Amino acid sequence: MIKNIWGKIPRKPSKSSQSDAYSDGGANGNGPNSSHSSKSSSSSSKFSNLGSGNSRSSNGVLTSHSSGGVKSNHSKKSAPLATQAGPLLSSGAYEALPSFKDVPSSERQNYFFKKLNMCCVVFDFNDPSKNLKEKEVKRQTLLELVDYISSVTSKFNEVAMQEITKMVATNLFRTFSSSNLDNKGPEIYDQDEEDQMLEPAWPHLQIVYECLLRFVASPEIDAKLAKRYIDHSFVLKLLDLFNSEDQREREYLKTILHRIYGKFMVHRPFIRKSINNIFFWFIFETEKHNGIAELLEILGSIINGFALPLKEEHKLFLVRALIPLHKPKCVSMYHQQLSYCISQFVEKDAKLADTVIRGLLKYWPITNSSKEVMFLGELEEVLEATQPSEFQRCMVPLFRQIGNCLNSSHFQVAERALFLWNNDHIRNLISQNRQVILPIIFPALEKNTRSHWNQAVQSLTLNVKKIFSDVDQELFDECLVGFQEDESKEKETQEKRESTWKRLEDVAASKALGNEAVLVSGFTSSVAIATNPKPGASSGS
Repeated sequence: MIKNIWGKIPRKPSKSSQSDAYSDGGANGNGPNSSHSSKSSSSSSKFSNLGSGNSRSSNGVLTSHSSGGVKSNHSKKSAPLATQAGPLLSSGAYEALPSFKDVPSSERQNYFFKKLNMCCVVFDFNDPSKNLKEKEVKRQTLLELVDYISSVTSKFNEVAMQEITKMVATNLFRTFSSSNLDNKGPEIYDQDEEDQMLEPAWPHLQIVYECLLRFVASPEIDAKLAKRYIDHSFVLKLLDLFNSEDQREREYLKTILHRIYGKFMVHRPFIRKSINNIFFWFIFETEKHNGIAELLEILGSIINGFALPLKEEHKLFLVRALIPLHKPKCVSMYHQQLSYCISQFVEKDAKLADTVIRGLLKYWPITNSSKEVMFLGELEEVLEATQPSEFQRCMVPLFRQIGNCLNSSHFQVAERALFLWNNDHIRNLISQNRQVILPIIFPALEKNTRSHWNQAVQSLTLNVKKIFSDVDQELFDECLVGFQEDESKEKETQEKRESTWKRLEDVAASKALGNEAVLVSGFTSSVAIATNPKPGASSGS
């Protein structure tokens, strides 16, 4: 009798069984296919040994979308995940499940959940010879999952969304070794593609990314339900992965994040803000990040879709994040994408041209000639979309800088600056404002004609001078006369300065043998005249 009573007392469930019940029962009855939830619950508990140990406990927290479970799951990094296969493989339990085509259609969803749980086991790829059979089993299972997700013809229920995101998070979300970047300077961005670090687990990661891409792009996903699982924490972890050194991974991330931005409208402000924060950290703290180009490529599409008139938030993003991205030394790695984003803003709102041009001038390189050539190319794109009214607001500081470029001893810089006159729109803007612009750049043009070492630069300079003389010969002659007068005054001043120093040297030489102080009569006044020829100038000895 006592045995009968004792047998009826419920046993205290283990932690793993509690986790399984909570994981699979949290969404029961909520999805459009809620009739399958009881089956999935039983199948998950039946195959809980696949995720025994660290594997299951690290993934079960994804189930509670009301308690921020995704965040807890994402905090589980890749280092401990590599040990998840240990207890499982020692028992020899990791075997391939039947293919979807070999099971009845009524059981396919159950097998879908079983296969997802199988793929929550993460293998160590640092040792290529380890667990070869199990790795191949998982790879084939992942390929089956890709096909299944692509062929779904009914809406994903919450259990399916939960299990898919759990599997994705377990495999993808990991930390990268900071030592790889901390010990390297900007030269890491000059590496050849063959020298780039490749992710050893890519045979599995690529298929997991494909699963996520097919899931996010599927027409059978309900964004209102899916946002509980693809939430802010999930998006942040995806953004963290953009720092991967493997370009193949960043390409997948770029496509997936763009899909998420398009489908989950509720996440759009958060995604823009998060990218903004990555840029701030990169510009002002580290100047080290592998995914800036890909993030800018996504932003190019986003900016292209901005509604008019532009919101103040978007204009602030341009001023505070995009323009300062010209500052880092490694700007060449993402300049093409950055230039496209900047041009998109100017095309959307022509009034931003003045802001952009002054921003470029603020970060204009002084000693980096190749960077200067890039800036000139971007400047041409911006000027092409600039209206006359905005051009007039910034033309004085702009052409002072262009004048410096025209006189550059680096022939590519001077040549690129002269190429601006090949653009019809820019040439028209200059012609309309020639009264202001020509006096600023005429000295640079004249010096190039007389003394620049590169023949191509001299030839291009003559062409530009001819353009000005054809448009306004009178103004051209005035500038030439003014330049000659300034040149004559400068020559006269230089001669006075040299004469004064010659007198000083002669007097010093004649008194060199004595120890007495030497007073050079009229020296101080002549020095003052030579160095400051303005009337009324005075100096003291």
